[in-house]
Amino acid sequence: MTTTTLRPDADSVLEGLDPEQREVATTLDGPVCVLAGAGTGKTRAITHRIAFGVHSGAYVPNRVLAVTFTARAAGEMRTRLRDLGVAGVQARTFHAAALRQLQFFWPQAIGGTLPNLVEHKAPLIADACNRLRVPADRTRVRDLSAEVEWTKVMLVDPDDYVRVASAAGRGEPGGLDLPTVARLVRTYEDVKTDRAVIDFEDVLLLTAGILDERPDVAATVREQYRHFVVDEYQDVSPLQQRLLDLWLGGREDLCVVGDASQTIYSFAGATPEHLLHFPRRHPSAKVVRLVRDYRSTPEVVQLANSVLSMATGLHAQARLELIAQRPSGPPPSFTAYDDDVAEASGVAARIAAEVRAGRSAKDIAVLFRTNGQSQALESALADAGVGYVVRGGERFFSRKEVRDAIVLLRGGARSALPGHELGAEARAVLSSAGWSEKPPSAAGATRERWESLQALVVLADELAAKRPGATLSDLVEELVERGQAQHAPTVDGVTLASFHAAKGLEWDVVFLVGVSEGLLPISFAETPEDVEEERRLLYVGITRAREGIHLSWANSRTPGGRATRKPSRFLDAVRPQATPAGRRPKPASASAQRSSGPMTCRVCGNPLSAAVDRKLRRHADCPASYDEAVFERLREWRSATSRAAEVPAYVVFTDATLVAICEAMPSSTAELSRITGVGPAKLERYGAEVLEVLAG
Repeated sequence: MTTTTLRPDADSVLEGLDPEQREVATTLDGPVCVLAGAGTGKTRAITHRIAFGVHSGAYVPNRVLAVTFTARAAGEMRTRLRDLGVAGVQARTFHAAALRQLQFFWPQAIGGTLPNLVEHKAPLIADACNRLRVPADRTRVRDLSAEVEWTKVMLVDPDDYVRVASAAGRGEPGGLDLPTVARLVRTYEDVKTDRAVIDFEDVLLLTAGILDERPDVAATVREQYRHFVVDEYQDVSPLQQRLLDLWLGGREDLCVVGDASQTIYSFAGATPEHLLHFPRRHPSAKVVRLVRDYRSTPEVVQLANSVLSMATGLHAQARLELIAQRPSGPPPSFTAYDDDVAEASGVAARIAAEVRAGRSAKDIAVLFRTNGQSQALESALADAGVGYVVRGGERFFSRKEVRDAIVLLRGGARSALPGHELGAEARAVLSSAGWSEKPPSAAGATRERWESLQALVVLADELAAKRPGATLSDLVEELVERGQAQHAPTVDGVTLASFHAAKGLEWDVVFLVGVSEGLLPISFAETPEDVEEERRLLYVGITRAREGIHLSWANSRTPGGRATRKPSRFLDAVRPQATPAGRRPKPASASAQRSSGPMTCRVCGNPLSAAVDRKLRRHADCPASYDEAVFERLREWRSATSRAAEVPAYVVFTDATLVAICEAMPSSTAELSRITGVGPAKLERYGAEVLEVLAG
C-alpha cells in the first residue's frame, strides 16, 4: 500500500467498510484482483478505494480511469464518487472512453474527420445480404448482426472465421453455413467502407490500432491515465482486454473487480478467463474476496449458494460462498401452474396482494429467460390493475413526455425564486405537463405518461433530501447528466425483464417465472458449458432479490395442453419433493410448506393474515425481534425530520431500514453504515441524530 500523509477527510472515507472492503480501499498500488460475490458491495469498495486514493493524495482525480460495461453503471459510479467528495475521475464504459480518445486523436493520427458512428448494424447487414443474394428476414439479420459483433470482439479475421467458429461451436448463424457467413463478414466491412461509417466495435478496434501503431499517441494516453479500475471484469472480451493492455503499456496500476459466477454473456464474447487467470498474468497481484452479502436475506443467499454448489467446470472452481449479513426473511416459494396463462395470472395475483399490503410496485420484479414470455405477464398485470415497466423498451429519456418536462423544468429554473423547496417547485412545474398528485385510473398510455412524470417528482424529492437547498437548476443538471448516461430514475411499476437485462439491479421481491426444462436451461443449450451458463443465469436472477424470492413453472404451454414440461434440473437439489405433473409440489417439511403459501410471520413462521402489520411482517401477539420503544422513537424522529424537510417519510428511511437499525442497535457511525438502506449521504445527514435517538 502507498504510504502517504493523510488529509483530514481521508480516514472518514474508510468508515463503514467491512474488513475486506477496507483492504480493497487501502490497497492503492496495483495489481489488485477483487473477487466479489453478488450483493457484497463491490461498487462501494472500488469507489471508496478511488476516493481514499484522492483524499490521501496518492491519486490525482483526472489521472484515474474507471471503466465498466453500461452507461448506467458508469453514471452510478460518478454519482457515488461525487457524494464522496471526489470530482474529475473519468468513469466511463469501454466504448465511451475509447470513443473520446478516438475523436481526439483521429485528426492527427489518421487525418480528416472521424467517420459517422452507426448505432444499428441491421441496415448494413441487410445490404451485405443483398449483395450476396442471400435472403434476409428480420430474424436472420438479427442473428447475423450478433455474429459479426462476435467476430470483432473475439479478434477473429474473416479469413480465419470458418476455422475459429467451427472450433467454438458457433453452429449455423442465421441458418447459413460458416463459409457463407465468412463471405458476409467481409461484405459487411465493404458496405461500411462504401458508406463511410463505423460501428461500435470499430471504436475499440480503431483506438487499439492507433495506440499500437503510434507510440506518441500511446505515450500521451499513458501520461494522462495513471490508475485503472475495471468493473465486471468477468465480462471482458479479448478486444477489450487488448485495449486495456495498450492503455496500461506494461504498467500494473490496475484494479479489476468481478465474479466468474455472474458470467452470462459468453455468446457475445465475454470470458472470465482474464479474471480467473489474473494472478497468473500478474504474479504480484493482491487478491481480495468479498463474500459478505448485504443485499439478500439468509434464505435468498442459501438458495443462491445451493444452486451454484452443483456447478461444474472452470467457473465452479472460482465459486464464492456468500455469507448473509441481513436478518432472516421468508423462505423461497416454489409453485407449479397448469399452463403459462395460469402462471402469469397467479404471479399477477400475488403481486397485487403485495401491493395492497403496502409494498411499492417498483420494489417488485418478474424475471424470465426470453422476451417472448413478457406478453402474458403484461396482460395479467393489466387485468390485476398493477402498473408495470418493461425493461429494455423505449429509453426513459427518449420519451416525449420526459423531453417536454425537462424543457418546462429548464424554463421554470430561470424564473424560480430563491428559498422555495425543490419538491414543491417541481410539482408546480410538472402539473402543467399533466402530472397530478393522484394517479389516473386509466391504464395504457395515460398511466405510463403519469408514471414518467411521477419518476421526475420522486427524483426531485430524493435530490432535495440528499442536497439541502437544491434548486430546479440543480434538478435540470442532474437530469441532463442522467440522460447522457441513460441513468433513468425509478418508475413506480413492477419491472418485467429478462435475466440478462436484470443483471446489476435489485428489488425487494423477485418472481422468477418459467423455471422449467427447455426455458432454463434453454432448449438450445446443448454443451456442458452452455448448460452451466444457464445455471449462472438462474443464480443471477435469484441474487437480485433482497427479501422474497418466488420460483414458478408451468406444466403446459397452453390451457388444456398436455403436461409435458418439467421443472428445471437446477431446482432438483433445492425445491420441495414434487408430486405427479400438473399438481403443486408437495413440501418436504413444514417450513417448505410455508414457502409456497402466503407471507409468513418473521417471528413465529405462521402465515400472516390481512389484519396484521405486513410491512413489519409479524403478528400483533408475537414478540418483536427488536425494542419496540426504540422503533417508535425512531418513527417519531423520522416524522419530524420528514416534515421539516417537506419530503415523504420514506425518503428519510423506510420502515424496513428502521427495523434493521433497531435489530442491530449500532453505537457508532461505522456500525450504522453497515446497515442496508444507510448510504453515505444519509449517514452524513442523519447518522448523528439516529445514534442520539438510540442512545436515548
